[in-house]
Amino acid sequence: MSLKEKHGTPIGSYAPDFELLGTDKDVHHLSRYLEKWRGVVVIFLSNNCPDSAAYVDRLKQLQTRFREQGFILIGINSNDANQSPEDSFSQMQQFASSRGLNFPYLWDPTQDVAQGFGASKTPEAFVIDGQGVLRYRGQIDDNSQHPEAVNEAYVKNAIAALLAGKTISPQSTPTLGSPLVWRR
Repeated sequence: MSLKEKHGTPIGSYAPDFELLGTDKDVHHLSRYLEKWRGVVVIFLSNNCPDSAAYVDRLKQLQTRFREQGFILIGINSNDANQSPEDSFSQMQQFASSRGLNFPYLWDPTQDVAQGFGASKTPEAFVIDGQGVLRYRGQIDDNSQHPEAVNEAYVKNAIAALLAGKTISPQSTPTLGSPLVWRR
């Protein structure tokens, strides 16, 4: 485990606020989302990660399903664009447009947000309740490549538990996927 993976927001602690530029060219703040939504799902993504790409349609479905119930999904790309040019802001805009993202896709060029959350891979999910407290972190579900073979839909189940006022279980899962590309 790297030093960056040892730090971050523990389950039950307040998620770090952020102020990030989105592919829509607006500035997005976690605190402003928390004023309007019952909860937020932050997903660290990458334009060129095979697992991130495999989840795009499922993430769009999650957004559609839970938006009416007061949850919003936010994608964040924290990869260093100098080492991973496919993750530049202009490439993010193309990705969001070509994939028809129905949720905000934000750029974290300083990697401060990824470090604050303790993200280490893409995709990696963080479910935050309406008070800004982190309630789940880890995998989106248990099968990145085959949606029809999913047995545990971790993020979907976490949102449903929060909406029902129940305890989330599990509260964390090991993250699989591509390592974040950190600045040197």
